[in-house]
Amino acid sequence: MNKLGAVIGFTYRNKTKTKSFRWTTLVLLLLLVVGLNIPYFIQLFSGQSDKDLVRIGIASGSYQQIAEQIKEAADKTAATKPAAANNTGNAGAAEVNALRGTGVTRIEWQAEPTDAAKLRQQIEAGKLDGYLQLQKPAAGETFPSITYVSEKNSAGVQAMLQAAAQTAKVRSVTSGQLTEAQLNEIGTPVSLTRVALDDMKGTDSKSGALTMENYILVYLLLILFFISLTMTGNMIASEITAEKSSRVMEILITSVSPLTQMFGKIIGIFLVGLTQMGLYAIVFIVHLMLPYYQQVLAQFDIHISNLSWEVAVLGLVYYVLGYFLYSTLYAAVGSIVSRTEDLGQAVSLLTVLTLAAFYIGIFSMTNPDSLLMKISSYIPFFSPTTAIVRIGLGNMPWWELTISLIILVIAIFIFGWLSAKIYRTGVLMYGKRPSWKEIRKAMKAYKI
Repeated sequence: MNKLGAVIGFTYRNKTKTKSFRWTTLVLLLLLVVGLNIPYFIQLFSGQSDKDLVRIGIASGSYQQIAEQIKEAADKTAATKPAAANNTGNAGAAEVNALRGTGVTRIEWQAEPTDAAKLRQQIEAGKLDGYLQLQKPAAGETFPSITYVSEKNSAGVQAMLQAAAQTAKVRSVTSGQLTEAQLNEIGTPVSLTRVALDDMKGTDSKSGALTMENYILVYLLLILFFISLTMTGNMIASEITAEKSSRVMEILITSVSPLTQMFGKIIGIFLVGLTQMGLYAIVFIVHLMLPYYQQVLAQFDIHISNLSWEVAVLGLVYYVLGYFLYSTLYAAVGSIVSRTEDLGQAVSLLTVLTLAAFYIGIFSMTNPDSLLMKISSYIPFFSPTTAIVRIGLGNMPWWELTISLIILVIAIFIFGWLSAKIYRTGVLMYGKRPSWKEIRKAMKAYKI
C-alpha cells in the first residue's frame, strides 16, 4: 500500500509540475471564461440592457378601441413581469411567459395615434423604434390584421406585442362576456407532465419527467466523460510508452510490482484529471453565481434547485467506473508500444469505442428508452453514457440499474486482471510491436 501511494503521489506531482499541463490548463480556463462571457460582451457592446426603453407608435385607423386594448395589455404585462419572474412556481399569463428573456422593462407609447407615413418618418428620424399598423381583417375573420414595422429585429419585443394583441383579441371576440379572472385563466398555459406506464401500475421504476435542468446536466455529463477520458487515457498510454522507450521501465519494474505500478499511474492521472475538471467547475459555478447569469437562468425558467441529485451522483459513479475500465485498457496498449510515434495507431480502437459510447448517448437523448439504449446500458464499454441518459431522461428501473453496475464492476476486474498481465509482459518487450501470439505466450508464463 505504501508503494502504491508513492507511485500515485509521484505520478500526480510529475504531471502537474510540467509546463504542458500548466499551460494547457491555463489556456482552457481562459477559453472557458471568454466563452462564458461572450453573451455579456455582445449585450454590452450592442448597447442593450434590461432598462432599455422601446418607443412604439400605433397606426390604428378605424380600430382605436382595439389599439387601446393592446396598449393596456402590454403595459399590464410589463408591470407584472418582475412579480412573475420571482414567483415561477405559479403559472403566469401566457404573455408573461412570452416576455421572459426580452430584456424590456416597459414600452413608451406615442401619445396620439397617427398614420403609417408619419410613423415611418419618425422611425427614420430615430424618434421611434417601431409602430403597429392595424389593417382590415383577413377574409373570414373579424379581428384586424396587425403588422409590426421596425428596423430592429427583436424577438422579445415581438413576443410581447403578440401576447398583448392576443389578449386584445380575446377581449374583442368575447365582447365583455368574460370576467377579468376568466380572461387571465385563458392566458394561463396548461401544465403537461409525462408519467411512465410502469408508474401507473404502481411499480418501482423511476418517473421519466424531462426537465430542462436534467437535460443540461446529462448533456454536460456526457461531454465530461468523453473529454476527460480522451485526455487522461492518452496521458496514461503516453506516460507508459515514454518510460518504456527511455529504458526507465527496467529500473521501475524491479522495485515496484507491475500491478502496483499500473494502478498507481492510473489513479495518479485520474487525480490529475479531477484537478483540471475541478478548476473548470469552479470557474463555471462562479459564473453561474454572477447577477448576469442569474438573470439569464431566470429568463429561461432554469433553477439549480430543480436539478436531480440522483442523476448527478449516479453520473459521477458511472464516470469513475467508466474511467477505470478504459484506463486499464489504455495502460495495456501503452505497454506494448515501444515508440510514442506508434501510440496513435495503437489506441485507435479505444478511441473508436469512446466515440461510439459518446455518440450513442448524445444522439439518443431524445429517445432514451429505445431498444438500442436498453441493450447498450448492459454493455460495459457503453453503459457509462447510455445508462446515465436513461436515468436522467428516461425510465431505468432499479433492478436494471443494479445489473448494469454489477456488469460494469465485473468488467473492470476482468479487464484489469487482463491488462495487468499484458502490462507486465509488454513493458519489457522492445523493438517491434509484439504479436498477439507472443503476448499470449508471455502472459501464460506470468501469474498475478
